[in-house]
Amino acid sequence: MVVAIYGSRRQGEYITRIARMLATLHENGVKIIMHSKLYRHLRSEVPGEQPVDSVVGDEPFEADVAISLGGDGTFLRTARWVGERQIPIVGVNTGHLGYLAAFNIEDIQGMVDDLLAGDYVIERRTLLKVECADGTSLGDYPYALNEVAILKTEDASMITCSVNIDGSSPARYQADGLIVSTPTGSTGYNLSVGGPIIEPTAAVLVLSPIAAHSLTMRPLVISDSNRLTVETTCRSRSFLVSFDGNSHPLKAGSTIEIFKAPFETLVIQRRGHRFTDTLRNKLLWGI
Repeated sequence: MVVAIYGSRRQGEYITRIARMLATLHENGVKIIMHSKLYRHLRSEVPGEQPVDSVVGDEPFEADVAISLGGDGTFLRTARWVGERQIPIVGVNTGHLGYLAAFNIEDIQGMVDDLLAGDYVIERRTLLKVECADGTSLGDYPYALNEVAILKTEDASMITCSVNIDGSSPARYQADGLIVSTPTGSTGYNLSVGGPIIEPTAAVLVLSPIAAHSLTMRPLVISDSNRLTVETTCRSRSFLVSFDGNSHPLKAGSTIEIFKAPFETLVIQRRGHRFTDTLRNKLLWGI
């Protein structure tokens, strides 16, 4: 087995547990690949050589499983690191909420045992791809596991997003912004503006306006097979398009297209895991 490890460099007291995890994996014949930033942090905090077989940056690599050590932001960066390679990712929470993580750091040995035994399930999560109609570059990874957000700039009044859903007549959202969320991201930015919680493997997307000018513009759930075309106008010269927190300015009047990516993110969950368990334990749903 080959395991790739990506992590936050803010591990604090947990760094020794991570070192023990590496030793256990190594003792069981697992080949370990680690991102260079985490490796340098580990070397500076833990004395002695670490059983890491290969240190990589953002260049291509192959692995059977990827481990994300950190919070939800780290998990999103791990998904970006893995990219299109379809490597299943298991999250170990060393942050605050850790909504996307299947394990807490206190149960890191249980995670290792499950990986070695192959005792886990894999969920397939939809990503969104974003393209600018005029060919403007949106970076080298224009994909979002959580959401795509179209936002006004700080010095602007509200923006108008004219949204065409698979050739339909445009719906005009006058608001501070518009969120297009995947089911995975429904408990993030989408939830904070009043959008619905969606079961993470459902084949849908959610459109949620931010501070809509009209009370009739409510969150809308659509099939993820739809292709969205969004033209954004505003009084200022520009607006922002953000995917999973990576923001890019675009000229007012620009049109972007948002659609389901041609690949998915594979998320490892404990066997017997239920979506409602996560809601109850981490969001206090129904309590």
